[in-house]
Amino acid sequence: MRSNTVANVTGKGPGTASPGRRSMAAAARAAARRTERVATRSPEATRPEAADGTPSKALDELPLEAPDDASQGRRADDQYAGPVLVAEEPVAAAARERRRGRFCAVLAGLVVALLAAVAVLGWEYGDGRRTQGARTEALAAARKAAPMVLSYDYRRLDKDFAAARGHLTGTFRDEYGRTTARVVAPTAAKYHGVVKATVVKPPGGGAPAASVVSASPDRAVVLLFVNQVTTSTQVTGPRVDLNRVRMTLTRTSEGWKVSGVDAL
Repeated sequence: MRSNTVANVTGKGPGTASPGRRSMAAAARAAARRTERVATRSPEATRPEAADGTPSKALDELPLEAPDDASQGRRADDQYAGPVLVAEEPVAAAARERRRGRFCAVLAGLVVALLAAVAVLGWEYGDGRRTQGARTEALAAARKAAPMVLSYDYRRLDKDFAAARGHLTGTFRDEYGRTTARVVAPTAAKYHGVVKATVVKPPGGGAPAASVVSASPDRAVVLLFVNQVTTSTQVTGPRVDLNRVRMTLTRTSEGWKVSGVDAL
């Protein structure tokens, strides 16, 4: 009885297999089944299985890996670089416009200053030429007027005084008329006074001794050396007076006229 039992456990009879062979066969069948499932499974079904046999989540459903600091910084820089580059262009354009505006303003200021300088120089040049002309004209007028204004003859007082007034202007003309009428004419008529004035000339000849002290286009002051020879019943023989006369002249519509005389 015992021998049959042992034989059944350890023997190799038909239709029986050892435990090791059964395990290998089961593993092969399981591998074949898995291969079939992998071959026929849809893309969504080809998910790796977990240890407990349940399908894992698809790769697209897996959470993204948190970026490290370097990649996070690069993405932050990339996101910030766009707006900065876009914003820098208007700022640069505005800066160029400001520089261009300042340059134009400076250039306009230089042009205005240059035009003003040219205008001033032109005015000064024209004024200088007018002043030079005034010096020449006023000097000639003073040399001509002095002998007539400072001379008279009791025998023709009205004629002499009228000729002298033709060289005068302004308030000095009125003052001369009053003085000659009230003082000079009665005295000259009473004492037979005759005064002859001449602008001094150098002994060797040349222009009369007169020079322009100051001048502007419409006014001039001339210094003259004048000799006056006086005869009358009050003096014995001619009397010579050496005088220095400062004569002021003013430009009028009729030319240069004497507007003041001072004896120095």
